[in-house]
Parts: sequence; structure tokens; C-alpha cells
Amino acid sequence: MSELFEDARAKVNLTLRVLGRRVDGYHDLASLVAFADCADRLTLQPGPELSLTTAGPRASECGEVEDNLVVKAARLLAERVPGLTVGRFTLDKQLPVAAGIGGGSADAAAALRLLARLNGIGLDDPRVIEAARLTGADVPVCLASQSCLMTGVGEQLTPLSFPKLSCVMVNPRIAVATVDVFKALNLKHGEILVGVTDVVRSLAWPKPDAPAGDMLKALERGRNDLEAPAIKLQPVIGDVLAALRETQGVRLARMSGSGATCFAIYDDDGSAREAAQQLQSQQPQWWIHAGTLG
Repeated sequence: MSELFEDARAKVNLTLRVLGRRVDGYHDLASLVAFADCADRLTLQPGPELSLTTAGPRASECGEVEDNLVVKAARLLAERVPGLTVGRFTLDKQLPVAAGIGGGSADAAAALRLLARLNGIGLDDPRVIEAARLTGADVPVCLASQSCLMTGVGEQLTPLSFPKLSCVMVNPRIAVATVDVFKALNLKHGEILVGVTDVVRSLAWPKPDAPAGDMLKALERGRNDLEAPAIKLQPVIGDVLAALRETQGVRLARMSGSGATCFAIYDDDGSAREAAQQLQSQQPQWWIHAGTLG
């Protein structure tokens, strides 16, 4: 059988509110999520045994194969689908790891899409959805890789439609452990900060046919509650945000997820490319991508 492939697009949290901490220790979130045009690529050669090979510029950062979310997702689905056809995965790793853009989660979601396609299973199949949820909190949203409002611990998804946004994404090549950032919030089990209804109302999200300017105004009213604790852990994140805010034509700059990747929004692709070129000349060691969010 011929190879199958999927792109694993980077996830960007345009806003991220921490609503509180549940009694089971997990944090309830409300996040407006979009997906970028930069991605890893996952290839599947159907076969009798499950395996994973990594390649690409970030391959050395992927860690042990047995710990990779691609393998975890595939095994979880195989446990739920008797006789599941698997095979040899090859991951072309382009996105930085532990970067707040769901790279590993996007890879796992791509694996589930490939296996579902190979085995004639719908992505809305409860077994696929359960495997995604058990693999990691960001895997369900990456499964469809469509803009949405993500609530709960990442399992409640409300699709949203909005125009493409020109952006620059920057990672200072510093890994940030999500667990450490949430720990720095120092929330007690069962502590509630704000309700999801209040967050949705505060955004006053524009209609799908509204101009991009209305969307930017809504985004400006949001924030990322993990930004401050992440900066305390890795002050370079503050340097990235400051550099983005100094670029010509920037409309908004914010950290994505638990960091360290930050993004900035611009009026057009040309302004985004110029900003990226300027930043790359100033900080050649940083990972920088100019593209679109949608």
C-alpha cells in the first residue's frame, strides 16, 4: 500500500483564561484557538508493526520514541479498534518542542487522522475521540485543526469562523514545561477564578462576516493568564514580546499556550514578513516564522 501523509499544524492560543482548578487537580480553561500555516509532516507506511522514525531539523529534540505522543495515540486507538492496521510512521519535525504551540499534540492528532483514514474510521468515531483525549489535553483540538473556542480541560470545542490573520511567530529556542507554568499559578484544588460564560461575554466575539479589525478589537480584550508565570520562569519570553511590540505595524503581541512561543498580528502579509526579517537579523538564534493564522 502507498504511503499516506498529514501535516501537523501548529496550534496558537490567541487568548487563554484559566477559570480555576478542579478537585481532580486539572485546570479548567477557556481559550480561543487558531492554527498556523507552519507544521510538522507525518507519513505512514502501512504495515503489520507500529514504529516511528524521526527526521528533520528538530528530530534530536523529540526524545525517546516510546515516549512520543504519535506512538501513544496509535497504541490507544489500537486498544479500542480490534485488528487496527498500523505501520511505520516517519515524523519530519519542523516545529520547536515544549513551545506552547501543541507540536507533539498536533503530531499525535495527525497520527490518529492517518490511522482513521487507513482503516476507514470517521474522525467523529467515539474511539478516535477517546484516544485523542487520553493522549493529551491539546490532542482533541488538533484533531480537526480548526479555529474554535476550547473549554474544560481541552475537550469541549465550539467551532468559530474568522478571517485569516497575518502573523509572526517567535520561539527563543527555550523549552518551557507546561506543568511548571501551571504550578506557578499556585491554585488550590477546587479553586474557581471565573466562569466560562463570563469569559465568552467579555470577548464579545464578532460575527463570521465581520472585518478583521473587529476581530483584533476582540482579541485585544483577551489575555493569556499563563504569560506572567511563564515569564517568571523564563524571562526571555518577556524579551520576545518586547521585540515583537517594537516591530513596525504590529497590532497585537501575546504568548501562546504555556510558552515560550509568542505571536504578533499585523495588517498584512508584507508587514509580517518585514517584521520577521528584522527580528531574524537581530536574533539569528531564534525560531521565527511569518505566515497566517486561521
